Amino acid sequence: MASFEDKVAIITGSATGLGASTALKLSASGARIILNYSKSQAECEATAQACLAAGAKDVRVVQGNVAVDQDCRKIAAAAEDWGQVDILVNNAGTTKHAPNHGDMDALEAEDFLHLYNVNTVGPFMMVRAAKPLLLAAYAKTQNASSVVMISSIAGVIGIGSSVAYAATKGALNTMTKSLARGLAPAIRVNAVCPGFIDTRWFTDAFGEDTTAKIRENVKKQVPLQVASGPDDIADTVAFFCSSASRHITGETLLVDAGLHLGASIRAPT
Repeated sequence: MASFEDKVAIITGSATGLGASTALKLSASGARIILNYSKSQAECEATAQACLAAGAKDVRVVQGNVAVDQDCRKIAAAAEDWGQVDILVNNAGTTKHAPNHGDMDALEAEDFLHLYNVNTVGPFMMVRAAKPLLLAAYAKTQNASSVVMISSIAGVIGIGSSVAYAATKGALNTMTKSLARGLAPAIRVNAVCPGFIDTRWFTDAFGEDTTAKIRENVKKQVPLQVASGPDDIADTVAFFCSSASRHITGETLLVDAGLHLGASIRAPT
């Protein structure tokens, strides 16, 4: 993996989970990191300390809701005195759990609008807010800056926590391609589409016992027979942040242990 020495990275929704894991991976080779949280201040400050211990050159913590344009501008502005942003990871997201996609009464119009504001409009506004600094990084190095959208398998095959969530991620995947075309050659835009990620997202919604059952069911379903954790997905996010992916843009990559392949027939052991 290429070094992130002196690179500036903004990672939204980075108090815990995949955002925190990504921040730690970039920190390990000397990046400057902007962490962001909406409500989880204590967890984000703990992640900041962990990033410094891992080797980050500097870390700043910014509160903000990506569904609010002024907050997006505030998050981006935290990097202004560094003069550039080399990496933007749009990780912040939300959902409403309505797993029966045939239940037409499980969601209201307001649910769709809230999820779109955070999961789709938020990443757009973050790119817009950070664009001058992303362009500044390109002007200094002539290497394209990198935007990574954290999407989902839900946006590819229409599964997931709710119809609304899947719809927002499908829109994010389309936007990834539109922005990759529109912002080239100075800015690369790619999306990582995880399947199950073993984070507090599930424990907060369903509790430990149900989450343990979900975890074991995932292992039985996916061809690789694993339940991915944040670090497993963060490795791929870091690849898209790095110069190792310098000739890749407009890509939406499934990182789901083979979930999209469906059930498989395994050889006896």
